[in-house]
Amino acid sequence: MLIAFTHNLKRSDSEAEAEFDAPETVAAISEALERLGHRVERIDVGGPPSRVLSRLEALVPDLVFNTAEGSGGRFREAFFPAVFDRLGLPFTGSDAYVCALTMDKAMAKRVVSEAGVPTPKAALVTGEDSLNALELSFPVILKPNFEGSSVGVSADSIIKTKEALAPAIRAMLARFPDGVLVEEFVVGRDFSVGWLERAPGSGILAPAEYEFAPGSAGEPGFEIYDFKLKNENPDAVTVRVPANLEAGVLAELERFAGIAVRTLGLRDLARVDFRVTAEGAIRFIEVNALPSLEPGASLYEAAKLRGLDSIDRVLESVVSSAALRFGADLRPRTARRSRRALRVGFTYNEKRVTPGYDPVTDAEVEFDAPKTLNSIRGAIASFGHTVIDLEATPDLSHKLIDADVDVVFNIAEGIQGRNRESQVPALLELVGIPYTGSDATTLALTLDKGLAKRLVSEVGVRTPAFQLFITGKEKLSPGLSFPLVVKPLGEGSSKGVHRSSVVYDEAALRKETGELIDRYGQTVIAEEFLPGREFTVALLGEKRPRVLPPMEIVFSPAAGKDPVYTYAHKLDVNEEVRYEAPAKLEPALRARLERASRAAFRALGCRDVARVDLRLDAKGHVNFIECNPLPGLTPGWSDLCLIAEGAGMDYPSLIREIMDPAIRRYKDATKQLLKAETPAS
Repeated sequence: MLIAFTHNLKRSDSEAEAEFDAPETVAAISEALERLGHRVERIDVGGPPSRVLSRLEALVPDLVFNTAEGSGGRFREAFFPAVFDRLGLPFTGSDAYVCALTMDKAMAKRVVSEAGVPTPKAALVTGEDSLNALELSFPVILKPNFEGSSVGVSADSIIKTKEALAPAIRAMLARFPDGVLVEEFVVGRDFSVGWLERAPGSGILAPAEYEFAPGSAGEPGFEIYDFKLKNENPDAVTVRVPANLEAGVLAELERFAGIAVRTLGLRDLARVDFRVTAEGAIRFIEVNALPSLEPGASLYEAAKLRGLDSIDRVLESVVSSAALRFGADLRPRTARRSRRALRVGFTYNEKRVTPGYDPVTDAEVEFDAPKTLNSIRGAIASFGHTVIDLEATPDLSHKLIDADVDVVFNIAEGIQGRNRESQVPALLELVGIPYTGSDATTLALTLDKGLAKRLVSEVGVRTPAFQLFITGKEKLSPGLSFPLVVKPLGEGSSKGVHRSSVVYDEAALRKETGELIDRYGQTVIAEEFLPGREFTVALLGEKRPRVLPPMEIVFSPAAGKDPVYTYAHKLDVNEEVRYEAPAKLEPALRARLERASRAAFRALGCRDVARVDLRLDAKGHVNFIECNPLPGLTPGWSDLCLIAEGAGMDYPSLIREIMDPAIRRYKDATKQLLKAETPAS
């Protein structure tokens, strides 16, 4: 079975990402599903929803395994189940209505209470005018009504006096304006009951108890499993299964959990939370339709007592439950009648001359080594496609006629000329074959560093001042200030960029430009050296690209006084540079880097994939250096691959993200062709 695993990838410990899945959780779930014999496509739903839709439309999975929490709004957990419904895709977990209902704590309590489950008295406060109408007994606890993972909940959320209530509610409403639940606090302990629809018996699992290290969760009876414990101090929490309660109380917990599950209409998996007093009185607190599946979660521990003794068995239960509901076929695709495999042409230039530190060996430095080509072929083939090699030699046009490909994965650099990167896309457009990456116009523009800077500066992104030298004898612009960085206008992979490229006076400038013009036979660009930090930012997608966390190129003292990212740095491991992916950034700087890279991507007309190089000037302003819409794809080495790894994306997923928009364009073109050929009724 081909499973799309939709999730929000957790990249920080911020409150906004508290409910997201850590990279370790994503890996554990993916690997378990793969051990069960499924092919798994990881889809991080962060970024524009249109990107997720295009990926799902291109992939057409047999089942969506969904843990996506969404990223904003009262009904965020309901968004993606609604999308799956609209696309006609089977998916795990509850539907959009149930996810919206369980997200609303006040409404869920009302529904469960009406079914006979005891709940604490509570009121939803949405504004100042509601405060005076509250008739509750103290102590009370305040919670954001539309948040999970104890977001907004701390020891200070327990209010013991009427005088302290109004100021506390006002403070919480300022943070969570959608509404605050004010609930009579149950003096007791926290318990949860997991549920797996296909688990043996009724699906209700043994109740779990949360035990806290002394002093970590407040005074006895007022201990709560708050945000800090869940996200900052998880080692202070121990899960005990079954809970240490009398048999009658345990049975009642299971009974009440079953009522809540049935009444709310949950599917496949869930977790129901309760508080229990010292006297054994039970009160329903909330239900989670997307319970934690991180290793060690209470759901796994409780499932062991029902014979589901591993993450594999638990996820098998979830998948089989959803498959049964939707009538999905659990067998591997090889055992069924499969759809026609796509024929994916692979256009490339193979590296046959190994580049060395001597600049005269750089002729094929931008080409790809056999190992890289094999990695890309393997990733494409892993999705069930047939890969057709199409080396970008002068006879490519003849090869295309015989290849009969549906879509092309293009990494070809071209052979010669300042439009060399445009040649393959232009040929593919001529014969009407969709392909990955930017079009011919964009590839020509970005190869010309001067043109690219002019276009990007027009949309408000800073660039260092620069001047072009055609002969090397042009009069020096009075607007330029030394030091300057000198490089060929139309080369990539830092060709022609060395330590000597940073010049401090006009004599050195003339010497360096003359040598580069003689060597590369092209115009040279000299731009002001920027002394700040250097970053490279990867973007994936089309009109609203996803921006991956920036990577920083960190120079060591060995790189010299005014370091630049040189040709030598890109050949092999070098003590002069190291890479931080993701970069350690304050939020404001990260936002500026993302804004500049997205603006450059759009101004240059990029699509599918690009890497934007940025550097800070002496005042900390972000400056555009250049854009590479054909970034390297060498696993574990190329900047784009390091950025993807830092973002929790494995290599096949990166290749898939680049390829999916082209497959969608192919499918759209096919639909239009069929529509044009169908006679009007």
